[in-house]
Amino acid sequence: MWAGDRASQALGMTITDVGPGRATVSMPLRADMVNGHAIGHGGFTFTLADTAFAFACNSYNRSTVAAGASIRFRAPTCEGDLLVAEAVERERSGRDGTYDVTVRRGDTVVAEFEGRSKEIGGTLFEEES
Repeated sequence: MWAGDRASQALGMTITDVGPGRATVSMPLRADMVNGHAIGHGGFTFTLADTAFAFACNSYNRSTVAAGASIRFRAPTCEGDLLVAEAVERERSGRDGTYDVTVRRGDTVVAEFEGRSKEIGGTLFEEES
């Protein structure tokens, strides 16, 4: 999935951990990610959280997409910050899932994201038997 994720790669994201129902992704906040208030544009924080959510909900090798998402910004970000998004599965039932993503700058929580997923059928790769 990462090989085809050109958007996340272009934004400088790095996957640091993936396991069943979880994923951690980091992204440095560049100068071109800052808005007119000289703080990090919230859309980039959302995209980082969404990427961590995507890898967490696809970690079972079942093709899964977002059915909805929301975010709460808790603190501003600045150029040069390293943002780290940690996604954790809250629940999974049938084809639906709910994931909580916390975005941090160091020890400071800058955003809280909730993602709702839907399995669409199919797999991402061949599994060994």
